Amino acid sequence: MGYLLYSLTFLTLLSATVLYLTRARWLPAFQDSVARLQDVRFPGSDYLYSRLAPGSFEDDMEAGLSSANFDLAANVEGGDSRSGLDDGAKREILRIMKRRRLKFDEARRVYMEQRFKANGIGADGLPRDPKFVSFS
Repeated sequence: MGYLLYSLTFLTLLSATVLYLTRARWLPAFQDSVARLQDVRFPGSDYLYSRLAPGSFEDDMEAGLSSANFDLAANVEGGDSRSGLDDGAKREILRIMKRRRLKFDEARRVYMEQRFKANGIGADGLPRDPKFVSFS
């Protein structure tokens, strides 16, 4: 039993040493094959992950980031040349839409509530700071 453990340990160390010393020869081919595997499209992979390229309001509408209450059609029809919605907010809203299976308006509401909560603002829009004084 001791010989088996010794032999396996020796072969593992020998293999690791050979791989380390010859890494200049096999590493580029390994990296190329890994890069090719990342380009393979598996069934259902579009549902699991969708890349957000920096785009325009048209791209945002196609991604489902528009509704009757948050209409981007006026920006598209007006020829707005801006880059579209904030990339970080888009990613977060799309993540909320996929995880909770919500429509865009509900996901946007949840996202804004999370942002308000993180910044110390209550659901009614007033700061949670106990020292806050409001003159209305």
